[in-house]
Amino acid sequence: MKRIVECVPNFSEGRDPAVIAQITDEIKKVAGVELLDVDPGRDTNRTVVTFAGEPEAVSEAAFQAIRRAAEVIDMSRHQGAHPRMGATDVCPFVPVSGVTMADCVEIARRLGQRVGDELGIPVYLYEEAASTPERRSLAYLREGEYEGLGEKLKKKEFKPDFGKAAFNARAGATVIGAREFLIAYNVNLNTRNVKLAKEIANRMREKGYTVKNPETGEKETVPGTLKAVRAVGWYIPEYQMAQISVNLLNYTVTPLYRVFEEAERLAAEFGVRVTGSELVGLIPLEAVLQVGRHYLRKQGCSRGVDEKELVRVAVQSLGLAEISPFKPEHKIIEYRFRRQGALAAMDLVAFCAELASDSPAPGGGSIAALNGALSAGLSAMVGNLTFAKKGYEDVRAEMEIVAEKAQPLKDFFIEAIDKDTEAFNRLMAAFALPKKSDGEKKARQEAIDEATKGATLVPFTVLERSRSAAELALAVAKKGNRNSLSDAGVAGLAAALCAEGALYNVLINTQEMPDAPFRSETRAQARKMCQSVLETVAKVREEMDKALAD
Repeated sequence: MKRIVECVPNFSEGRDPAVIAQITDEIKKVAGVELLDVDPGRDTNRTVVTFAGEPEAVSEAAFQAIRRAAEVIDMSRHQGAHPRMGATDVCPFVPVSGVTMADCVEIARRLGQRVGDELGIPVYLYEEAASTPERRSLAYLREGEYEGLGEKLKKKEFKPDFGKAAFNARAGATVIGAREFLIAYNVNLNTRNVKLAKEIANRMREKGYTVKNPETGEKETVPGTLKAVRAVGWYIPEYQMAQISVNLLNYTVTPLYRVFEEAERLAAEFGVRVTGSELVGLIPLEAVLQVGRHYLRKQGCSRGVDEKELVRVAVQSLGLAEISPFKPEHKIIEYRFRRQGALAAMDLVAFCAELASDSPAPGGGSIAALNGALSAGLSAMVGNLTFAKKGYEDVRAEMEIVAEKAQPLKDFFIEAIDKDTEAFNRLMAAFALPKKSDGEKKARQEAIDEATKGATLVPFTVLERSRSAAELALAVAKKGNRNSLSDAGVAGLAAALCAEGALYNVLINTQEMPDAPFRSETRAQARKMCQSVLETVAKVREEMDKALAD
């Protein structure tokens, strides 16, 4: 899984496009980072910037943006409607994929120390990175805002987590932290009555609403039905409809489908219908997949389907395209980084033609990976056919799990088709380096050694995962739909070809490798893994022989 962290810094400038551009240009300069959104506000005099990428690159981009903001924004002249206390007012890191909240906390702390040490800006940590319970709250840290910062820094309880407790008149102070992904989501109603939208929102949101006690006459708070949810009702003239505007603070606590279904339930109590919904900004892939799986489960269908189908089900079930087309490649944050490989994007005829040309790549390594994808795909197919087949109720759950596991495994092998060829091309580029001087020869050899290791690790990883493919094939061979038994057998054969093909590539790439420990350990592990796969596939063959005997 690709490691992606989102960063959403807020800068205290929303009126001067040139100043904003100077800050965002620093983000664009950092390789491995994609600038996703720039949202300036004139009244607030504040710009919310969203970018994402690999953790190390995101941390570097955040530092460079904070540095530039301190140079081009003078807080002593700043005025705006939004609470603030620094040129970079707040800078949260958000785990998207392949990283944990603990990883984001560590990024926040490292960046905080760097900003304090190198830029002389007082830094406070908040939310999941907070050093004390009180400091989890952004409102607590912002108390007194920029104007009260000088006096606040003199107090022991407001000593910054990083940097000196000295007033930086130009840059103010910065709050850095880690939090869950915030999903901005609107539910569409078949009414223009904003009062009804507000009633529904009040009952949904965690904060709840107030009522007067008929006996005491005092106001009492009734908690809302959904945790980690903020909601308000409003009317959108452009759409000619009222909406429930939701900030979903943690989709792992309250999934998106719960918000939608609770809105439907409460709306019905007021004689209102939910007609669809709208996603504002970006959303993590897993939050969408949760929705797809949920509605397939409700329909009694297998959830072990391709990722595209889960996304389609989610979009259709929530009515996300009611107001405007929903384009997953733009709205799902991981898809903004997903680049399909040239080989994987080819149709079958073109791929075979390229394979049969005089070009050395794609070669055996890519074909080994392709066979892994075919194996996993066949196992998913048999699992899904078994799930839907009458008479297989006892193994339904197990076959659904097989299909669910097979889908991401298939996607891994498809990515490896191009990765193997890319690794080979890097090795060829290393061999093409100049070798006239002793220095050039040394640099060339080092590049060859490094590229050879890279070219070895791709098929090695394919070989590792081929074991999972073989195990899934065995599972469907034993308990899958008998009408698809031959498909299970071919899944086993494809897993064996994947393993042996990957082994051959590991062996040839390490054959003349000078790094003795890496060479010997890698070759030994690869042979052991391949043998394990072949032993599993032998059990698949036994199932075939037993079931298909005369």
